[in-house]
Amino acid sequence: MTSMHKIIFVCLGNICRSPMAEFIMKDLVKKQGIAEQFEISSAATSVEEIGNPVYPPARRILAEHGISCAGKTARQMTRTDYAHYDYVIAMDHSNLRNIYRIIGSDFEHKVSLLLDYTSDPHEIADPWYTRDFETTWNEITEGCQGLLKAILNE
Repeated sequence: MTSMHKIIFVCLGNICRSPMAEFIMKDLVKKQGIAEQFEISSAATSVEEIGNPVYPPARRILAEHGISCAGKTARQMTRTDYAHYDYVIAMDHSNLRNIYRIIGSDFEHKVSLLLDYTSDPHEIADPWYTRDFETTWNEITEGCQGLLKAILNE
């Protein structure tokens, strides 16, 4: 029996970067035939967008790559999420600070930045501001591939 890997992706509003990461990762594990070994979701650190669907340009770029995020609505991360998930993956340092505000301390060493799993660790800029969803797509895809490789090599 293989163990279940539980990942939650976190960004500020849960309408751009983290849902993109959630659905890109779901697509990656599905294409590798290992989807049943994963539980993947996403959440916000803020409350502004709670209940809102994925932001249209983010939804569009996922659709261009054949990925649907239908039914996803923003929710806020909780302390319970920290207990439940094995990996709490943030997009930038501001997300990290906000995650620590929610969870207190990362005593189980579950929290990291997505691009820490690549050869070029840096923050993923918020495309809400940059409007550059193509770069966001590329960075998140690379990060998810690196994270998946790290998990499978554990």
